[in-house]
Amino acid sequence: MVAAKLLVRFVMLVALAAPGLVLAAPDAPKSKDHPLLTRYPNSHIAEYEKNYNAVELAVGQQGGEPKRKPVEGDATVIRYFHNDAQKQPSPLQLIRNYQNAIKAIGGEVVYERLPREGDGGETTLKVATGGKEVWVRVEPEIFSAPAQSYRLWIVEVAAMQQVVSANKLLDELNKNGFIALYINFDTGKWDLKSDGQAAVREIVAALKSAPALGIAIEGHTDNVGQAAANKSLSEKRAQSVMAAIVAGGIDAKRLSAAGFGQERPVADNRSEEGRAKNRRVELVRK
Repeated sequence: MVAAKLLVRFVMLVALAAPGLVLAAPDAPKSKDHPLLTRYPNSHIAEYEKNYNAVELAVGQQGGEPKRKPVEGDATVIRYFHNDAQKQPSPLQLIRNYQNAIKAIGGEVVYERLPREGDGGETTLKVATGGKEVWVRVEPEIFSAPAQSYRLWIVEVAAMQQVVSANKLLDELNKNGFIALYINFDTGKWDLKSDGQAAVREIVAALKSAPALGIAIEGHTDNVGQAAANKSLSEKRAQSVMAAIVAGGIDAKRLSAAGFGQERPVADNRSEEGRAKNRRVELVRK
């Protein structure tokens, strides 16, 4: 009891001697920042939850209200409190901070609602990284206490998977003259990832078993971003696939590569499911 009183007295003396000193609260037990996004400086984790869940995310406007859709995956929910009311960011600063962080790694802003009186606003972000599609929701909170807080939802969705075999490739090319491959690339990138390399191995095997077969490799994107940039990106992705096929032992004369960007959608770009189908590489029989 005496020791406790001495401790309280010591803390009070420190506060009186240094009124500008702010003692940071500890993070909640077993909590941690998400590897993709760290906390705003001088804040602590008050609440933390991680599980497989569906999170409602704003993706547009409908009737003056946010239009939301559930995104299912590995969800991390973190509530941060600012330690210093005098130095805490405004809700708009928080929103812009996370938007800039996502855009810096090739992601995009899907939705934003700017702060207004009594409402801290909200933003939804998306980025493809590490073979996954990652959705982020940032929501600053406003209430009467001096130090404010904000919530961060991060949902990791496994990218579209497709089982590709040499026999299936040949069957589709012989029957339909083309096949659409859903090769996952990081946002704004064209380097082949492990699933793309596996698909290329099957393409090489198919071409080796059919020596007279030639294919055109065509890259396609959704309509997110600038049309010119999307076309350039699709060309680089098609060329990346072609280079890997040639490296596997196929004569480049049997191949060609071209990019069409967002010009030839096969699904509705107004939905995420449609955009996922439009992000593809097609093999077309020559």
